[in-house]
Amino acid sequence: MNIFDIIGPVMIGPSSSHTAGAARAGKVARQLLESSPQKAEITLYNSFADTGAGHGTDRAIVGGLLGFEPDDHRLTNSFQYAAGQGLTYIFSKKTCADIHPNAVQIRLFGMGREKVTVLIASVGGGNIRVKKIDGIPVHFSAEFDTTVVFNRDKPGVVAELSSILAENKINIARMQLFRNQILQNAIMVIETDQAVPDTVGYRFKKAAYVTRVLQIKAMVERKSKVGESC
Repeated sequence: MNIFDIIGPVMIGPSSSHTAGAARAGKVARQLLESSPQKAEITLYNSFADTGAGHGTDRAIVGGLLGFEPDDHRLTNSFQYAAGQGLTYIFSKKTCADIHPNAVQIRLFGMGREKVTVLIASVGGGNIRVKKIDGIPVHFSAEFDTTVVFNRDKPGVVAELSSILAENKINIARMQLFRNQILQNAIMVIETDQAVPDTVGYRFKKAAYVTRVLQIKAMVERKSKVGESC
């Protein structure tokens, strides 16, 4: 644990969960769309729905969708910036006991046919967890450089992509596999110790059974040592 785990992130206030986490949720959703969003349908859940307006959650999410960081002073006026950039959005509110108290579902549409729906929880201290992508349950933090691979659930996909990373000397920090049904749609989440270059992403896209590849840049600086004893 470092000092920022205790005092929280550098951010525009007032709340690390309702403001900083919300901004990060918006930015991750933007990266998962892989283009500039033109339309957003945003559903606030539970505490986000109840108290988000007072904490600027709505403005923080829209700012994140524009690519703003949690400490960007433009978050305060993100609605005006969104209008200037042609981003339209609608908010709705829901209560659901099965969803994290601070959660948001963001459905984004790009200029072309790009679209994505993500469910993200803000878990405190400005940290987030991506919980669903296009209806498939996932679980990752976006703290590492993360490659999200949409693929058919077929033998050999993991081995092929792992080999490509090894050839390029990219170290895997964590790899997780998710699917909706056996041998149907699947998502592979690969967190790495360094960014995956475009050339590798291109090879991923050409791999058998891979349908889409999205990349998220690391959202926090990682320590060089892990697993240190106290």
